[in-house]
Amino acid sequence: MSKAEIILAALGGAENVEEIEGCITRLRTEVVDSSRVDEAALKAAGAHGVMMSGTVVQVVVGPEAESLAEDIQDLM
Repeated sequence: MSKAEIILAALGGAENVEEIEGCITRLRTEVVDSSRVDEAALKAAGAHGVMMSGTVVQVVVGPEAESLAEDIQDLM
């Protein structure tokens, strides 16, 4: 699996992600159900940190955020 596929799965799958965008070093996402987000899997995939507030999830991935967001959008 690619890193984008692993992150998408850890976010609860395509059906759980309403929106995703790359912002400098973070993936900013809006999810349907935040309880489906697997923080441990995101960190295992290389995330430096995960911040969750309600249905907004920010995944700190470093400078590859923009390209990862594009790859994840292609998978959705």
